[in-house]
Amino acid sequence: MEFANVNWIAVAVGTIAAFLFGWLVYSPLLFARTWAAGSGVELTAESRPPMGAMALQIAGLFFLATVIGVTATFDALITAILTILAAAAMTVSNGAFCGKSAAALSVDAGYIAGAGILMIVAQGIL
Repeated sequence: MEFANVNWIAVAVGTIAAFLFGWLVYSPLLFARTWAAGSGVELTAESRPPMGAMALQIAGLFFLATVIGVTATFDALITAILTILAAAAMTVSNGAFCGKSAAALSVDAGYIAGAGILMIVAQGIL
């Protein structure tokens, strides 16, 4: 059974770390303005993240962290990396269809790659 030996603590830590990493990446401290301009999103002082999108983000991160957790039980690092690259490619493809700029697409891809790395690290150290 694929889930029998999954390290659920590492899945939870990876999910939370990836979510917090997203707050940093998409914050004004790093790439908020670049991403927003390239995504057609207007940022104002009153701007708030859409809660539905945030809930889906957490769910997606949990699903990805679970897949990474399953691959860890089989020592399938290459499969984990390919899964992360697939998620990044699909995210970039979707953004490209929506007309995002190359800079915004790079931020999105970098976020997915960084989130995946955090998930792999969580599996490796916990």
